[in-house]
Amino acid sequence: MDLVEESPYRFRIDRHDPMRVPGVVFASRSLLPDAGADKSLEQVANVATLPGIVDASYAMPDVHWGYGFPIGGVAATDVEQDGVVSPGGVGFDISCGVRLLAADLDRTELDGRLEPLMDGLGAATPRGMGKGAVWHLSKDSELDAVLRGGSRYAVERGFGVERDLVRCEDYGAVDDANPAQVSERAVERGARQVGSLGSGNHFLEVQAVEEVYDDRVATAFGLRPGQVCVMIHSGSRGLGHQICTDYVRGMAKVMTRHGIHVPDRQLACAPVSSHEGRAYLGAMAAAANYARANRQLLAAAARKVFERETGRGLDLVYDISHNLAKIETHDVDGARRSLCVHRKGATRALPPGHPDLPDDLRDVGQPVLIPGSMGTGSYVLTGVPGAPAFASTCHGAGRVQSRKQAVKAERGQDPRRQLAAQDIAVRGASRRGLAEEMPAAYKDVSAVVEAAEGAGLCRRVARLVPVGVVKG
Repeated sequence: MDLVEESPYRFRIDRHDPMRVPGVVFASRSLLPDAGADKSLEQVANVATLPGIVDASYAMPDVHWGYGFPIGGVAATDVEQDGVVSPGGVGFDISCGVRLLAADLDRTELDGRLEPLMDGLGAATPRGMGKGAVWHLSKDSELDAVLRGGSRYAVERGFGVERDLVRCEDYGAVDDANPAQVSERAVERGARQVGSLGSGNHFLEVQAVEEVYDDRVATAFGLRPGQVCVMIHSGSRGLGHQICTDYVRGMAKVMTRHGIHVPDRQLACAPVSSHEGRAYLGAMAAAANYARANRQLLAAAARKVFERETGRGLDLVYDISHNLAKIETHDVDGARRSLCVHRKGATRALPPGHPDLPDDLRDVGQPVLIPGSMGTGSYVLTGVPGAPAFASTCHGAGRVQSRKQAVKAERGQDPRRQLAAQDIAVRGASRRGLAEEMPAAYKDVSAVVEAAEGAGLCRRVARLVPVGVVKG
C-alpha cells in the first residue's frame, strides 16, 4: 500500500478505482500497521468504495485489522445521496465504550483498603462468558424498556442519579431505538447479561490520576492529581453481537437489489433510507441503549462497594461509546449535510461550544476516554475546534498481536506476578486471559495519544495509572 506523508501525523492513500474518496491515516511512522501482518490499510481503501461516502475513509492512530472496517476506522456517508450504513462499520460489540467515575478519595487513602476494595469489586462485578448479571430482569417488558431507555431506565429504577444522564452521551439513551427489529435470538442472548463485564479486553479498573496537563479542563471534568477513579470498559454483550451477525447476513442478500457492489462481503451494507438500513439503525440503537444500561448497572455495583469499603462515593465524569453509527450534521464542501458517521474503534470528540454537550462542559469540550493496555496508563482527552474526521479520535492502544500470539509470547511468564510487581491488584482473570491483554500485545498508548494530538484530533487533559483491575 503506497502512503503519501502529508504531515508528521497524517498519511494519504490516493484514490484509485473503485475508491470513491482517498484514505487518510492519522499516525506516526512507528504506529503504521505492518503490511505483511496486518491488512488494515487495505481495509481503509475498501471502505472508501462505499456508496455515498464523503471526504475520506479515515483511520485513527490505533488502527488494526477488523471485520470489514478496520478497528480505528471512521467513515461518513451522505444520507440524501444514497449513502449506506454498514454493520461492519460499527462492529459486533455495538456501543462498546468506556465510563469513568471519580471518587472523593486520594490514592494515599487507599493504604490498607485496596485489598478489601478489590475483593468487593471482584465479587460485585459479573464477568466472563457466563450469564451472571447485576440486574436479573423478571419479565420481557423490562428488557424492552432497557432497549428503549438505556441508562435513563436504569436510573428510573434506582440504579444511579440524574447527573449520570447529563454526563452520558445522548443523555443516556439513543431515542430512535426500535426493539421490534431485534431478533428473538439476540433478545435471548441479552436477557441475562444486563450489568455484566464480559471477557476479552473488557475490564473494571481502579485508577489514580497521575498527571494533569490542563488544570482548567480537568477541574471542569471533576479530576485532580492523586484522585482515585474507576474506569469501566464494556458493551452490549451477546445481544449486540447477534444483531451485527443478523444484519450482515441480511444485507449481504439484498445488496445486488440496491445496485451495491463492494470488494469485501464483510462490508455488506444498505442505503440508510432503505427498509434494511432503517431496520439496522433501529436495532443498533436498541443495542446501544443496552450497552449504556449495562455500564450504568456496573457503575451502580461499584458505587456500593466504594461506599462500603471507603465511605466515599463515585461521580460520573463521562460515558462514551466507540462502536456506533450516528446520523449527524457536518459541513462537507461548504454545505451542511446529513451524514451517517460510522465510528468503529473510534470515539466522538466534540469541541468546546458544541450544542450536544451538557452546560457544565460546553466551555471545555467533551471528555474523551482512552484506556491503555492492562498495566499501562489511560488518558482523558478533550475535543478541539476544527478537528478533521467528523470530530472523531482514537479509542485505545490498538492491538499489534492476536490473542493467540500474545499467549504464546507470555509462555513461561506469570502475568499476575508481573502486574503485582507494579503494585497492581488483579481479580478474576485466568492466566491465559491476562496473557492475552498484557502490554506487549498492544501499541504504546502514549504514542497513540501523541499522534492523535499531533494530528489535531484532540488534546490531552490527564493521565491515569492502574491500581487494581477486575477482568473476565
